[in-house]
Amino acid sequence: MRKTIKLATRKSLLAVTQSTWVKDQIERRHPGVAVELVKITTTGDKILDVPLAKVGGKGLFVKEIEDALLDGRADLAVHSMKDVPTELPEGLHLGVVPERENPRDAFISLQCKDVEALPRGAKVGTSSLRRKSQLARLRPDLVIEDLRGNLDTRLRKLEEGRYDAIVLAAAGLNRLGMADRITMLFSPEQMLPAIGQGALGIELRRDDAELAETLSFLHHPVTAVAVAAERAFLERLEGGCQVPIGAHATLSGGTITLTGLIASVDGREILQDRLTGPAAEAAPLGTRLADMLLAMGGRKILDEVYGA
Repeated sequence: MRKTIKLATRKSLLAVTQSTWVKDQIERRHPGVAVELVKITTTGDKILDVPLAKVGGKGLFVKEIEDALLDGRADLAVHSMKDVPTELPEGLHLGVVPERENPRDAFISLQCKDVEALPRGAKVGTSSLRRKSQLARLRPDLVIEDLRGNLDTRLRKLEEGRYDAIVLAAAGLNRLGMADRITMLFSPEQMLPAIGQGALGIELRRDDAELAETLSFLHHPVTAVAVAAERAFLERLEGGCQVPIGAHATLSGGTITLTGLIASVDGREILQDRLTGPAAEAAPLGTRLADMLLAMGGRKILDEVYGA
Protein backbone atom coordinates (compact mmCIF):
# COMPACT_ATOMS: atom_id res chain seq x y z
CA MET A 1 0.00 0.00 0.00
CA ARG A 2 1.31 3.45 -0.93
CA LYS A 3 2.32 5.72 1.95
CA THR A 4 1.00 8.96 0.45
CA ILE A 5 -2.33 9.54 -1.33
CA LYS A 6 -3.10 12.82 -3.07
CA LEU A 7 -6.73 13.92 -2.83
CA ALA A 8 -7.99 16.64 -5.17
CA THR A 9 -10.64 19.05 -3.91
CA ARG A 10 -12.18 22.43 -4.62
CA LYS A 11 -11.01 25.22 -2.31
CA SER A 12 -14.40 26.10 -0.81
CA LEU A 13 -14.99 25.59 2.89
CA LEU A 14 -17.57 22.87 2.25
CA ALA A 15 -15.43 21.03 -0.31
CA VAL A 16 -12.38 21.07 1.98
CA THR A 17 -14.52 19.92 4.92
CA GLN A 18 -15.91 17.00 2.91
CA SER A 19 -12.46 16.06 1.63
CA THR A 20 -10.94 16.35 5.09
CA TRP A 21 -13.58 13.93 6.38
CA VAL A 22 -12.54 11.40 3.72
CA LYS A 23 -8.86 12.05 4.50
CA ASP A 24 -9.48 11.40 8.21
CA GLN A 25 -11.42 8.21 7.51
CA ILE A 26 -8.62 6.83 5.31
CA GLU A 27 -5.86 7.69 7.77
CA ARG A 28 -7.82 6.20 10.66
CA ARG A 29 -8.52 3.00 8.76
CA HIS A 30 -4.99 2.70 7.34
CA PRO A 31 -2.40 3.89 9.92
CA GLY A 32 0.83 4.87 8.22
CA VAL A 33 -0.93 6.29 5.16
CA ALA A 34 -0.86 10.07 4.77
CA VAL A 35 -3.49 11.83 2.65
CA GLU A 36 -2.46 15.15 1.13
CA LEU A 37 -5.12 17.61 -0.05
CA VAL A 38 -4.52 19.12 -3.49
CA LYS A 39 -6.69 22.26 -3.69
CA ILE A 40 -7.87 23.22 -7.17
CA THR A 41 -9.89 26.17 -8.48
CA THR A 42 -12.57 25.08 -10.98
CA THR A 43 -14.35 27.03 -13.70
CA GLY A 44 -17.49 27.22 -11.56
CA ASP A 45 -15.48 28.76 -8.72
CA LYS A 46 -14.18 31.53 -10.99
CA ILE A 47 -17.58 32.61 -12.34
CA LEU A 48 -19.32 34.33 -9.45
CA ASP A 49 -21.19 37.18 -11.16
CA VAL A 50 -23.29 35.13 -13.62
CA PRO A 51 -26.02 32.56 -12.83
CA LEU A 52 -24.64 29.10 -13.59
CA ALA A 53 -27.69 28.31 -15.72
CA LYS A 54 -26.60 31.09 -18.10
CA VAL A 55 -23.00 29.86 -18.23
CA GLY A 56 -24.12 26.53 -19.65
CA GLY A 57 -22.11 23.36 -19.95
CA LYS A 58 -21.59 20.46 -17.60
CA GLY A 59 -18.88 19.71 -15.12
CA LEU A 60 -18.25 23.33 -14.12
CA PHE A 61 -17.04 22.20 -10.69
CA VAL A 62 -15.16 19.05 -11.66
CA LYS A 63 -13.27 19.37 -14.99
CA GLU A 64 -10.03 20.82 -13.63
CA ILE A 65 -10.08 18.26 -10.83
CA GLU A 66 -10.54 15.43 -13.30
CA ASP A 67 -7.61 16.79 -15.31
CA ALA A 68 -5.48 16.46 -12.16
CA LEU A 69 -6.55 12.81 -11.80
CA LEU A 70 -5.74 12.04 -15.42
CA ASP A 71 -2.29 13.65 -15.40
CA GLY A 72 -1.29 12.12 -12.06
CA ARG A 73 -1.27 15.25 -9.89
CA ALA A 74 -3.94 13.56 -7.77
CA ASP A 75 -4.97 9.97 -6.98
CA LEU A 76 -8.61 10.56 -6.04
CA ALA A 77 -11.14 13.36 -5.83
CA VAL A 78 -14.09 13.99 -3.54
CA HIS A 79 -17.10 15.63 -5.18
CA SER A 80 -20.58 16.64 -4.14
CA MET A 81 -22.40 14.07 -6.26
CA LYS A 82 -24.89 16.61 -7.60
CA ASP A 83 -21.99 18.45 -9.31
CA VAL A 84 -20.76 15.38 -11.21
CA PRO A 85 -21.87 14.96 -14.86
CA THR A 86 -23.27 11.57 -15.83
CA GLU A 87 -20.55 11.18 -18.46
CA LEU A 88 -17.05 10.86 -17.00
CA PRO A 89 -13.76 11.14 -18.89
CA GLU A 90 -12.37 7.89 -20.24
CA GLY A 91 -10.21 6.22 -17.61
CA LEU A 92 -12.07 7.61 -14.58
CA HIS A 93 -14.96 6.25 -12.51
CA LEU A 94 -16.92 6.95 -9.35
CA GLY A 95 -15.47 3.96 -7.56
CA VAL A 96 -16.76 4.74 -4.07
CA VAL A 97 -20.01 6.31 -2.85
CA PRO A 98 -20.07 6.95 0.93
CA GLU A 99 -23.26 6.97 3.01
CA ARG A 100 -25.58 9.82 2.11
CA GLU A 101 -26.25 12.85 4.29
CA ASN A 102 -29.74 14.39 4.50
CA PRO A 103 -30.78 15.00 0.85
CA ARG A 104 -33.44 17.63 1.60
CA ASP A 105 -33.40 21.36 0.91
CA ALA A 106 -33.23 23.78 3.83
CA PHE A 107 -35.14 27.06 4.24
CA ILE A 108 -33.17 29.67 6.17
CA SER A 109 -34.60 32.96 7.39
CA LEU A 110 -33.86 35.33 10.23
CA GLN A 111 -37.51 36.40 10.61
CA CYS A 112 -39.88 33.72 9.31
CA LYS A 113 -40.39 30.20 10.63
CA ASP A 114 -41.18 28.67 7.23
CA VAL A 115 -41.83 29.54 3.60
CA GLU A 116 -45.55 30.08 4.25
CA ALA A 117 -44.77 32.77 6.83
CA LEU A 118 -42.90 34.96 4.33
CA PRO A 119 -44.77 38.17 3.47
CA ARG A 120 -46.01 38.71 -0.08
CA GLY A 121 -43.20 39.88 -2.33
CA ALA A 122 -40.49 38.62 0.01
CA LYS A 123 -37.06 38.20 -1.61
CA VAL A 124 -35.68 34.63 -1.61
CA GLY A 125 -32.18 33.78 -2.81
CA THR A 126 -31.16 30.65 -4.70
CA SER A 127 -28.97 29.91 -7.71
CA SER A 128 -30.83 26.70 -8.59
CA LEU A 129 -33.43 26.61 -11.36
CA ARG A 130 -34.85 23.47 -9.73
CA ARG A 131 -35.43 25.35 -6.48
CA LYS A 132 -36.73 28.44 -8.27
CA SER A 133 -39.40 26.47 -10.11
CA GLN A 134 -40.61 24.64 -7.02
CA LEU A 135 -40.59 27.79 -4.88
CA ALA A 136 -42.65 29.50 -7.57
CA ARG A 137 -45.15 26.64 -7.38
CA LEU A 138 -45.37 26.92 -3.57
CA ARG A 139 -45.45 30.72 -3.45
CA PRO A 140 -45.91 32.42 -6.84
CA ASP A 141 -45.92 35.82 -5.10
CA LEU A 142 -42.29 35.59 -3.98
CA VAL A 143 -39.44 37.46 -5.67
CA ILE A 144 -36.80 34.81 -6.35
CA GLU A 145 -33.33 36.20 -7.05
CA ASP A 146 -29.99 34.63 -7.92
CA LEU A 147 -27.64 33.84 -5.06
CA ARG A 148 -24.08 32.75 -5.90
CA GLY A 149 -21.02 32.13 -3.78
CA ASN A 150 -19.81 29.52 -1.34
CA LEU A 151 -22.12 28.41 1.45
CA ASP A 152 -20.63 30.78 4.03
CA THR A 153 -20.88 33.67 1.54
CA ARG A 154 -24.56 32.95 0.94
CA LEU A 155 -25.28 32.92 4.67
CA ARG A 156 -23.48 36.24 5.08
CA LYS A 157 -25.60 37.81 2.34
CA LEU A 158 -28.72 36.72 4.23
CA GLU A 159 -27.37 38.26 7.45
CA GLU A 160 -26.65 41.51 5.62
CA GLY A 161 -30.36 41.75 4.77
CA ARG A 162 -30.06 41.26 1.02
CA TYR A 163 -32.67 38.48 1.18
CA ASP A 164 -35.62 37.65 3.41
CA ALA A 165 -34.73 33.95 3.10
CA ILE A 166 -32.39 31.65 1.22
CA VAL A 167 -32.53 27.98 0.26
CA LEU A 168 -29.50 25.69 0.66
CA ALA A 169 -28.84 21.96 0.77
CA ALA A 170 -29.23 20.64 4.31
CA ALA A 171 -26.29 18.27 3.77
CA GLY A 172 -23.76 21.07 3.43
CA LEU A 173 -24.98 22.82 6.55
CA ASN A 174 -24.87 19.55 8.50
CA ARG A 175 -21.34 18.76 7.34
CA LEU A 176 -20.14 22.21 8.39
CA GLY A 177 -21.73 21.91 11.83
CA MET A 178 -24.31 24.58 10.94
CA ALA A 179 -27.50 22.57 11.31
CA ASP A 180 -28.71 25.13 13.84
CA ARG A 181 -28.95 27.67 11.01
CA ILE A 182 -31.75 25.68 9.37
CA THR A 183 -35.16 27.26 9.96
CA MET A 184 -37.14 24.43 8.33
CA LEU A 185 -36.58 21.49 6.03
CA PHE A 186 -38.64 21.18 2.87
CA SER A 187 -40.28 17.79 2.48
CA PRO A 188 -39.57 15.99 -0.82
CA GLU A 189 -43.24 16.63 -1.66
CA GLN A 190 -42.67 20.39 -1.35
CA MET A 191 -39.27 20.44 -3.04
CA LEU A 192 -37.81 17.39 -4.72
CA PRO A 193 -34.01 17.31 -4.21
CA ALA A 194 -31.37 17.52 -6.89
CA ILE A 195 -29.95 14.32 -8.34
CA GLY A 196 -27.40 12.96 -5.89
CA GLN A 197 -28.01 15.71 -3.34
CA GLY A 198 -26.47 14.87 0.03
CA ALA A 199 -24.22 12.18 -1.47
CA LEU A 200 -20.48 12.29 -2.10
CA GLY A 201 -18.75 10.69 -5.06
CA ILE A 202 -15.14 9.55 -4.84
CA GLU A 203 -13.60 9.55 -8.30
CA LEU A 204 -10.40 7.73 -9.22
CA ARG A 205 -8.61 6.17 -12.15
CA ARG A 206 -10.08 2.90 -13.38
CA ASP A 207 -6.68 1.23 -13.51
CA ASP A 208 -5.90 2.00 -9.85
CA ALA A 209 -7.23 -1.24 -8.36
CA GLU A 210 -5.02 -0.90 -5.28
CA LEU A 211 -6.53 2.45 -4.30
CA ALA A 212 -10.05 1.19 -5.02
CA GLU A 213 -9.46 -1.63 -2.54
CA THR A 214 -7.98 0.80 0.02
CA LEU A 215 -11.13 2.95 -0.20
CA SER A 216 -13.69 0.13 -0.37
CA PHE A 217 -14.54 0.42 3.33
CA LEU A 218 -16.15 3.82 2.61
CA HIS A 219 -18.59 2.46 0.02
CA HIS A 220 -22.26 2.40 1.05
CA PRO A 221 -24.25 0.08 -1.28
CA VAL A 222 -27.69 1.50 -0.39
CA THR A 223 -26.61 5.04 -1.26
CA ALA A 224 -24.87 3.82 -4.41
CA VAL A 225 -28.05 2.10 -5.67
CA ALA A 226 -30.22 5.15 -4.96
CA VAL A 227 -27.77 7.49 -6.68
CA ALA A 228 -27.49 5.13 -9.67
CA ALA A 229 -31.25 5.41 -10.25
CA GLU A 230 -31.21 9.20 -9.93
CA ARG A 231 -28.20 9.61 -12.24
CA ALA A 232 -29.73 7.32 -14.88
CA PHE A 233 -32.81 9.58 -14.81
CA LEU A 234 -30.57 12.63 -15.30
CA GLU A 235 -28.53 10.99 -18.05
CA ARG A 236 -31.63 10.16 -20.09
CA LEU A 237 -32.73 13.81 -19.83
CA GLU A 238 -29.24 15.00 -20.81
CA GLY A 239 -29.38 17.42 -17.91
CA GLY A 240 -26.83 19.02 -15.64
CA CYS A 241 -26.99 20.53 -12.17
CA GLN A 242 -28.17 23.87 -13.65
CA VAL A 243 -31.40 22.47 -15.13
CA PRO A 244 -34.86 22.36 -13.41
CA ILE A 245 -34.77 18.58 -12.93
CA GLY A 246 -35.07 16.74 -9.64
CA ALA A 247 -35.09 13.11 -8.52
CA HIS A 248 -34.97 11.23 -5.26
CA ALA A 249 -34.71 7.49 -4.69
CA THR A 250 -35.33 5.50 -1.51
CA LEU A 251 -34.75 1.82 -0.77
CA SER A 252 -36.82 -0.53 1.35
CA GLY A 253 -35.49 -4.05 1.42
CA GLY A 254 -34.85 -5.02 -2.17
CA THR A 255 -37.25 -2.44 -3.59
CA ILE A 256 -36.37 1.01 -4.88
CA THR A 257 -38.82 3.90 -5.28
CA LEU A 258 -37.79 6.77 -7.55
CA THR A 259 -39.60 10.09 -7.87
CA GLY A 260 -38.63 12.41 -10.71
CA LEU A 261 -39.50 15.94 -11.80
CA ILE A 262 -39.14 18.21 -14.82
CA ALA A 263 -40.23 21.83 -14.37
CA SER A 264 -40.45 25.12 -16.18
CA VAL A 265 -38.44 27.85 -14.46
CA ASP A 266 -41.57 29.84 -13.58
CA GLY A 267 -43.13 26.82 -11.86
CA ARG A 268 -46.24 26.91 -14.02
CA GLU A 269 -45.48 23.55 -15.60
CA ILE A 270 -44.25 20.80 -13.30
CA LEU A 271 -44.29 17.17 -14.36
CA GLN A 272 -43.73 14.63 -11.61
CA ASP A 273 -44.18 10.89 -11.30
CA ARG A 274 -42.69 7.88 -9.55
CA LEU A 275 -41.79 4.28 -10.23
CA THR A 276 -41.04 1.31 -8.01
CA GLY A 277 -38.99 -1.74 -8.89
CA PRO A 278 -36.23 -4.15 -7.86
CA ALA A 279 -33.11 -2.45 -6.50
CA ALA A 280 -31.04 -4.54 -8.93
CA GLU A 281 -32.70 -2.61 -11.78
CA ALA A 282 -32.06 0.87 -10.39
CA ALA A 283 -30.53 2.38 -13.52
CA PRO A 284 -33.14 1.03 -15.99
CA LEU A 285 -35.83 2.32 -13.61
CA GLY A 286 -34.33 5.81 -13.80
CA THR A 287 -34.25 5.69 -17.59
CA ARG A 288 -37.86 4.48 -17.74
CA LEU A 289 -39.11 7.24 -15.45
CA ALA A 290 -37.32 9.84 -17.55
CA ASP A 291 -38.97 8.50 -20.70
CA MET A 292 -42.38 8.71 -18.99
CA LEU A 293 -41.88 12.39 -18.11
CA LEU A 294 -40.54 13.21 -21.57
CA ALA A 295 -43.67 11.66 -23.09
CA MET A 296 -45.86 13.72 -20.73
CA GLY A 297 -44.44 16.95 -22.17
CA GLY A 298 -41.06 17.10 -20.51
CA ARG A 299 -39.18 17.35 -23.80
CA LYS A 300 -40.98 20.58 -24.70
CA ILE A 301 -40.22 22.08 -21.28
CA LEU A 302 -36.52 21.16 -21.48
CA ASP A 303 -36.20 22.44 -25.03
CA GLU A 304 -37.54 25.80 -23.86
CA VAL A 305 -35.13 25.87 -20.90
CA TYR A 306 -32.12 25.01 -23.05
CA GLY A 307 -33.22 27.49 -25.70
CA ALA A 308 -33.39 30.28 -23.13
